[in-house]
Amino acid sequence: MAAVTTPQVLKAQRLVVKIGSALLVGAEGLKTDWLTALALDVVAAKQRGADVVLVSSGSIALGRRVLGLPLGPLPLEQSQAAAAVGQIRLARAYEEILAPHGVTTAQVLVTLEDTDDRRRYLNSRATMETLLSMGVVPIVNENDTVATDEIRFGDNDRLAAQIAVTVGADQLILLSDVDGFYSANPKEDPSAVRFEVVEHITPEIEAMAGDPISGLSKGGMKTKLLAAKTAVAGGCAMAIMEGSVTRPLTALAEGANCTWFLPEGDPQAARKRWIAAMKPRGEVIVDAGAVGALAQGKSLLPAGVTKVTGRFGRGEPVTIAGPDGAALGKGLVRYTAEEARTIAGHRSGEIEALLGYPGRAALVHRDDMVIG
Repeated sequence: MAAVTTPQVLKAQRLVVKIGSALLVGAEGLKTDWLTALALDVVAAKQRGADVVLVSSGSIALGRRVLGLPLGPLPLEQSQAAAAVGQIRLARAYEEILAPHGVTTAQVLVTLEDTDDRRRYLNSRATMETLLSMGVVPIVNENDTVATDEIRFGDNDRLAAQIAVTVGADQLILLSDVDGFYSANPKEDPSAVRFEVVEHITPEIEAMAGDPISGLSKGGMKTKLLAAKTAVAGGCAMAIMEGSVTRPLTALAEGANCTWFLPEGDPQAARKRWIAAMKPRGEVIVDAGAVGALAQGKSLLPAGVTKVTGRFGRGEPVTIAGPDGAALGKGLVRYTAEEARTIAGHRSGEIEALLGYPGRAALVHRDDMVIG
């Protein structure tokens, strides 16, 4: 049996790093020294050419300290108040540690609704893609100031996994207070064994997950396994490691203890399979010029569209067909059926005049398309 090859963080092309509250906030407040060292890891990754997204807890932990709120569970309104106070401090902290290195940061706040609703999902994805293309490091957190229990992720492990899939990351690193996934809670069972690699998340693996260890963290091994299932299904490898060490990503590259969950294919292939499996809600007929452009891997622009049929909303799947009506593939359309009919055959520069607002240049972006 061939040896399993584990992912190498130094080879990540798009890296999502989740930072837990217990790592970031201590009894004296923000752990500035640790955060400053982490910034060096982020800068090093960017210098290697990797895109980096940070999913950071800590806003409630920071805000409750400022407001003098006690440790332990808080009523929803107090949690939201603490998040509102802490979020601005958290964003400023990241800005201050990365700006001296010439790295621009952006604050991105999301809720579960933003990934469940297709239109919001596409907006979030487009924003993140634009930020990353401009070299920005997005700082992502759940929007605790407005989220209710019904629209919450509830922990940043699963949020990080969803973000990793949304941006097509190839690696997700969960910086935690444990150094990997164990057969049992190592703080309760001295015979617990750490897994180096988990190739498949089986029912037996799921049964080994325990409860949260840290008093500041909401996410235990159960939530980390849920995160892993989301990540690997989206083609993203995921690692759990103990993150309190100085420069944890460097430590990971140098062989620090961790557990890798191996992906099912690569992110783009997983996304293409997802799109290909969707039931189309309409059809877009394109001309011969567009057929040639699509064959070269380009996006579908309105100018190449000759006819639009069906009823569909923005972000829904459509069949893309050639002049003879033969299906070329599928894609997620960026306009409603009515809007698509209005701009069909027109140049992208005419969209604002036709629709009354500056829309996106592509009708179907190449990343949201399966041809062949």
